[in-house]
Amino acid sequence: MTAAPGLFRPPHPYNEPVKAYAPGSPERDELQRRLNEMRSQPIEIPLVIGGEEVRTGETFESVMPHDKNHVLATVHKGGAAEVERSVKAAAESWEDWHRTPWEDRAAVFLRASELLAGPWRATLNASTMLGQSKTVHQAEIDAACELIDFWRFNVEYMLRIYSEQPVSSPGVWNRMEYRPLEGFVFAVSPFNFTAIGGNLATSAALMGNTVLWKPASTAAYSAHFLMKLYEAAGLPPGVINLVYGSGSTIGDPALASPDLAGVHFTGSTPVFQSMWKSIGDNIARYRNYPRIVGETGGKDFIVAHPSADAEAVAAAIIRGSFEYQGQKCSAASRVFAPSNLWPEIKERLVEEVRSIKMGDISDFGNFMGAVIDAGSFRTQKEAIDEAKATDKVNVLVGGGYDDSEGFFVEPTVIETEDPDFRTMKEELFGPVVTTFVYPESHYGETLDLVDKGAPYGLTGAVFARERGAVELAGEKLRYAAGNFYVNDKPTGAVVGQQPFGGARASGTNDKAGSMWNLIRWVSPRTIKETFVPPTDYRYPFMDPDGGKGAI
Repeated sequence: MTAAPGLFRPPHPYNEPVKAYAPGSPERDELQRRLNEMRSQPIEIPLVIGGEEVRTGETFESVMPHDKNHVLATVHKGGAAEVERSVKAAAESWEDWHRTPWEDRAAVFLRASELLAGPWRATLNASTMLGQSKTVHQAEIDAACELIDFWRFNVEYMLRIYSEQPVSSPGVWNRMEYRPLEGFVFAVSPFNFTAIGGNLATSAALMGNTVLWKPASTAAYSAHFLMKLYEAAGLPPGVINLVYGSGSTIGDPALASPDLAGVHFTGSTPVFQSMWKSIGDNIARYRNYPRIVGETGGKDFIVAHPSADAEAVAAAIIRGSFEYQGQKCSAASRVFAPSNLWPEIKERLVEEVRSIKMGDISDFGNFMGAVIDAGSFRTQKEAIDEAKATDKVNVLVGGGYDDSEGFFVEPTVIETEDPDFRTMKEELFGPVVTTFVYPESHYGETLDLVDKGAPYGLTGAVFARERGAVELAGEKLRYAAGNFYVNDKPTGAVVGQQPFGGARASGTNDKAGSMWNLIRWVSPRTIKETFVPPTDYRYPFMDPDGGKGAI
């Protein structure tokens, strides 16, 4: 392919405005129509390999978590043969795609962003609501706005990377070429954010790579519509190949392929560690050392200083812990409250949590839906039951659960006197938050407890009116959170504003929504061009000087 002459400037990126879906609004009417259509029309979902729909005959059902007997789709799943076919398709597509001019690659995803902002918005939101039990607001900020933002801002970040060039000395032109990786990128995405599924595959593809994408089975429904959107945007066949299936069934052959160039992962810490180990075991067989990028678990915190606004702390706990049923990597799940503020915070928590409505997400009056599946339901149930049965641990509010129709778990606040109680340390990924009350004079010691209390380092928040307290928390918790919030809940990172990611057991901190993520998907090549090369090997210092200076 030949690049067109010109130094092109793409549209300046901006954050997609969040629609309100207020009663009587056109977006509400359109979305409700689409919800009714999609829930009443079960579909068959194939794999997509090299642009072709593949039906294996081995299937599973995609259901609504809030109505577990309602089947949305029958989904075909693959195995080693489909992985091998996808790797081949990715290699064939790579030959053209990695040479495609950046402006043509950018145009595909900029077009995708405009399609999603307009005619595809209701479909992606509805698929996320139905298949992942998200409320309209949670779907809107995820499946629409965040994914649109990724596609717009990633183009800008790509150009920032390309513009980073070395200096040139007289008579020489030094250049840096940012080549796509050799091989395929294995993108493994979770159920909880449609935007993550979209970004993990497309960020690598934007930089000229081809991708094997394995979404979570519980997000198969929205993944299907994402692939349809890519096709509508003009993405060439084989650039992104979609294969459903269990982690090991798809992951083992993908990680064993000599053509593996990188892993782009979001999911649990144990799974990521297992994948890293497999890559290490296979390291001698790869053509290149694979890039490993992962965002994993979290045990995210809110710590309140004695000077904090109790009302603001309580609101942050509720939103930070219970929006999307606590199924966010960034969700608050441990709270450290000072003894002077705890009575007011506790009173507000109990009162406000009791007012939360939970149920079918098609009812726009509900604040929460269901947890994703039976496994998650069981995890939350066991943690709540353990809290109820343990001395010096109280369930302040919530604590109910019911899976007769859907996987519903009440928003639950636990109070413990033991900072090492299991729910203060282990990730539950559900609507359960545990509070620990510390003596108001022990703020500094409590910050140490926050830092050492869990192996993760993803998000956290401090609430304080006193600036010194904020500065102390920023210093003591420097490595406890990759996204640190001051007087705000620890969730809701926005592309272009708060690049997202953490370290420790929370991942490689390559910051989705920034150039630092995109730079992992290129392999730079330095080019030095000398305009008039020397014709003699001798240097001036070698010229004879007639013996001057000899002793």
